[in-house]
Amino acid sequence: MANSGQFQTGQSGNPAGKPKGTRSRVNRLAELIQDADAEAIASAVIGAAKEGDMTAARLVLDRLAPIRRGAPITFDLPTITTEADAVTAMGGVLAAVAAGEITPEEGQAVAGLIASFLDTVKVNDHAERLRAVEARLNMAAGGNAP
Repeated sequence: MANSGQFQTGQSGNPAGKPKGTRSRVNRLAELIQDADAEAIASAVIGAAKEGDMTAARLVLDRLAPIRRGAPITFDLPTITTEADAVTAMGGVLAAVAAGEITPEEGQAVAGLIASFLDTVKVNDHAERLRAVEARLNMAAGGNAP
């Protein structure tokens, strides 16, 4: 049966693809405008913001003082070295969120770190148990313990 399309099925019309570093027309145009008129555009936006244009004001403020993401937080959390410590720490995180000391998003991030710690503890525990089982099997088979 003949292929009704222009290209063979499974073959690209441009196997080499777009050359590396190629920028779209929109990006090139934006760079030209930015290079040529950046100062004039910034002055116009700042002027509009000064005259009460809230959209312009938001643009200016977002650039001058962007919302900080990933800011450090401070709250009481016990030292975590065991699984039991992690359970206590998780309770502390929930209490801090409930008290408004940290946001739910911050609490979730800290809880994720605690969960990662617990995963590490579990992997280490399994590795230790496996080494002990292998040592017992080796001794039972008459070999030397590692």
